[in-house]
Amino acid sequence: MIIESDESRELTGRVTYNDNLIVDSADNITDLEEQLKSLLHEFEGVDPSQVVFEHQYDVYALFQKFDYLNISKVAQHAGINPGLLRQYASGVKNPSKDQARKIESTLHRLADELQNVHIFVG
Repeated sequence: MIIESDESRELTGRVTYNDNLIVDSADNITDLEEQLKSLLHEFEGVDPSQVVFEHQYDVYALFQKFDYLNISKVAQHAGINPGLLRQYASGVKNPSKDQARKIESTLHRLADELQNVHIFVG
């Protein structure tokens, strides 16, 4: 499922099944998933309980969903100008495929680092 967002914070999701594009929108990902599952059932006869979505976000929706990420720090780790990443995150500009991959790989690397964090309790 590709998830996109706009200034209204409404999420639009789209999936392709049997060469048919299915699109809907909702205020949150849970509702969006349920609506798309319902449409897949209605139009394609797919059992909703068998549907598992892989989420793919545009940069704007990504930073809306994960609003706790510090855009400047992510940019620094990705080697991208922070002002440019802010423009991507605000929807003013769209990243190239290479820039999008750089952001994605940086987020995965940071997540891997966090997986190895242990908190000491004294």
